[in-house]
Amino acid sequence: MTIRLGILGLGSMGRHHVRNARATEGVELVALADLAGDRFGVAPPLEVLPGVEDLIAAGIDAAIVAVPTAFHEEAALLLAEAGVHTLVEKPLSVSVESGRRIAEAFERADLVGAVGYVERCNPALVEMRRRIAQGQLGEVYQIVTRRQSPFPARISDVGVVKDLATHDVDLASWVVGAPYEMMFAQVGYRSGRVHEDLLLASGRFANGVLVNHQVNWLTPYKDRTTIVIGEHGALVADTAMGDLSFYENGSSPLQWEQIAAFRGVSEGTVTRYALDKREPLAVEHEHFRDAILGRGGEHVSMAEGVRTLEVLEGILESARTGQVIRFSE
Repeated sequence: MTIRLGILGLGSMGRHHVRNARATEGVELVALADLAGDRFGVAPPLEVLPGVEDLIAAGIDAAIVAVPTAFHEEAALLLAEAGVHTLVEKPLSVSVESGRRIAEAFERADLVGAVGYVERCNPALVEMRRRIAQGQLGEVYQIVTRRQSPFPARISDVGVVKDLATHDVDLASWVVGAPYEMMFAQVGYRSGRVHEDLLLASGRFANGVLVNHQVNWLTPYKDRTTIVIGEHGALVADTAMGDLSFYENGSSPLQWEQIAAFRGVSEGTVTRYALDKREPLAVEHEHFRDAILGRGGEHVSMAEGVRTLEVLEGILESARTGQVIRFSE
């Protein structure tokens, strides 16, 4: 079976979806739509249609929604009604309530509904999660993420929490294998925009692992780092480069008493792993395809997308109120 795919939105993410869709075996890209046209010149030989109704009319089996978050619900509900399997770019929608409406529509229609959390396909994080599950770190103590960069001009409808931190909220829970239990957050507004551009958030997962997220649009360099600390050392992922390193606790006792008094562990061997580095978005497309064909479940479900929205809204509520927010199981 060849999946007939349509893509809604040809902007900063949509153009990359077009490229990867054309390279995905078993998928035929048959229709594109964007009211703003083809500003990156990726459409030919296809014409650019005005909207989602035109994609549906083209007879598609599946769709990717890569328009601004504010338009996700309208497009997704029309696609669900038309019986079209759909991958919606992160976050699933602008609010928990909206996200639930989308997820429920796809569940009722018995369709594949996926969310584009591409970091779950990052080779460094995939390998990190595998090694943690195999017990390399022993008991896991803490996960720390940093996602910092200059402000992206393309973002105007949400702040740094729902645009950037959404990746870290999703990946951290996925890596440690547990839902969030509680969070406390602070945000800042330093660039004169309506939405927040700085975030510091800390909390705990249901399995007792501590978590900390540092996210901003005000750093003059790009930083994409995930660190997991456990009883045997630390795994450090540079997700911008797809690199994973292991900082092992040393086995030799420290002889220098003054230093030993301050150090809980000694420094051991540092290993950077050689990984098979495929483009994460290409892997995401394959996961979506396989889910449609009933031969895989590695896509991020819309139910998971809703849970991430719940944590994001809890983070924003904590920042507004100064209170710790607790999440139900």
